[in-house]
Amino acid sequence: MRKLLGLVLVVLFYVYTPAFSQETNLELIVDISSKTIPTPKIFKPNIDLSGRGFNNDNTWPQELAAKEALDLWRKDIGFAGFYRMQYNLWEINRLAKDKTAKDKLLFNYEEIIKDISDAGGTVILDIFGTPEGLGKVLDQKSAAFNLGAFKVLVKDTIKYLSCDKKYNIWYEVWTAPDSGDFFLGREQDYLNMYRVVAESAKELGLQFKINIPVGAPSLSNWFHNLETNNIATPEKSLVYDLIKFCFSYNLPLDFITWHAFSSDPKPEKEATIYNKNAIELIRDWLSYFNFKRDTPLIVDEWNFDLDANILPARGEKSYIAASYIPARIKNMFEARLDNQVWFSLEDFQNNQENVTRNCGAFYFDSGPLQYKGAPKAMYNVFRMMGRLGPEMFPIKFNDEFAGALATRSPDEVSLLIYNYIDPEIAKSYLAENIAVLNNAERQALLNIIRVGQLDRFIAHEEAPTLLRTMPKVKALLTKAQELADKAKQFKGSPRDLKIIFKNIKDAYSYRRFVVDSSCSLNCEFKPAEEKEISAQDLYQEDLKLEPYSVNLIILKKTGCD
Repeated sequence: MRKLLGLVLVVLFYVYTPAFSQETNLELIVDISSKTIPTPKIFKPNIDLSGRGFNNDNTWPQELAAKEALDLWRKDIGFAGFYRMQYNLWEINRLAKDKTAKDKLLFNYEEIIKDISDAGGTVILDIFGTPEGLGKVLDQKSAAFNLGAFKVLVKDTIKYLSCDKKYNIWYEVWTAPDSGDFFLGREQDYLNMYRVVAESAKELGLQFKINIPVGAPSLSNWFHNLETNNIATPEKSLVYDLIKFCFSYNLPLDFITWHAFSSDPKPEKEATIYNKNAIELIRDWLSYFNFKRDTPLIVDEWNFDLDANILPARGEKSYIAASYIPARIKNMFEARLDNQVWFSLEDFQNNQENVTRNCGAFYFDSGPLQYKGAPKAMYNVFRMMGRLGPEMFPIKFNDEFAGALATRSPDEVSLLIYNYIDPEIAKSYLAENIAVLNNAERQALLNIIRVGQLDRFIAHEEAPTLLRTMPKVKALLTKAQELADKAKQFKGSPRDLKIIFKNIKDAYSYRRFVVDSSCSLNCEFKPAEEKEISAQDLYQEDLKLEPYSVNLIILKKTGCD
């Protein structure tokens, strides 16, 4: 129902994408002599390093993906972007009586942090888990009760990692405090814990004359609080209260995070009741309370989702979730989000919470004693994103489903093209337009959805004349039906795409990598097509874009190997 409470605010920077361009044949022009911008950091292959949720080795962080998955990512993609990992204080302090095991656990945490920092990347270190004796109840999810002892522990941790070792770390206070699965306490308890971490970072920063970023609240959605709230009352959100709290106590708030799982590639563009999207609204709050308007806003958990822990689209049909990745990131950028972190590196299963989620870029078989796992199709899309160059071309590509990114490096031109069709596109469209309705119209639309009339209408099982509702609502429903019809058409057939490279000269090697329905698990990353080309001013390539596919074309000047 979240999808049905907002209106999209289209914020365009370099690509204009009208909502109803539905041509079967597409044309894309890339002028390689055109002026570029630095490729925004949001397009880096950023990922949360979580996975499994359980490991037989108690000296390996329990929420961290397997070493084999980390090693392969390090080799193929590297750690130059943003990487999030949980730092579980409960888990560490449970080994207090076994110094050897505790030291090994701390070493394993630090080794990953060091690898990322040495590679020029940034660690979002999620501080989680209240140690035994410091919480209100004996549970790692408990709010801290002994705040003095909690501060000593947190401050010692930050001092070692940021001041002594000088790792590039942004400290995030908890994850999903709006969920009882992750936090047991009141909003004030959470704010008090944030104050402990923020004051620790502030004091150490002054002492060592360095900047130690601290942020939060990593909510399940930007408008949530610890009770019940919806998008219609954003000032009741924990994000708003946190900004106000930090202003009142003169605390640093260096970045703001939240989660956003969806099948819609455009949730960041949905508008609030103020006819602006969440990103612009939060920036208004920051400005009002005298924080920097450009404080980084980060969606640090997101993935293709249909409100289920296990989805074929993230497993045996993972090419679907793979094609969602570039579509979502491009729309995040257009909505002026600062950064993103995809969730997660590895699937979750066989953990103490009995949570099984196939949300990872890697799957694994937990039965054998030896590691048995492999990447899914999403992994190869991240490899594609890693091949984008440092400069981005402005391109125009008018389509609801397909999109493109074009970049260059000194001797390469890279063109990434995706074709993603939202399986819930009708509901997504209504969500993007519901704010144009008045209260009576909005309630009429929501009632149509509640009684199942929407699904029947979209499926052409109910005639428009039977929709006894207001004209504006009927117009939205009719347009949603048209869009759903086009989505159904394009799910079953490829799109013809004509690519024209302008102002291209000399000889190039042409390589095209593909992610599509031909492979979902343990797919090779090798060109589907290779050839040598030469051109004077123009070069044309014709492609068929399969549904739920991603293509990466790399043109490399001959003789530049």
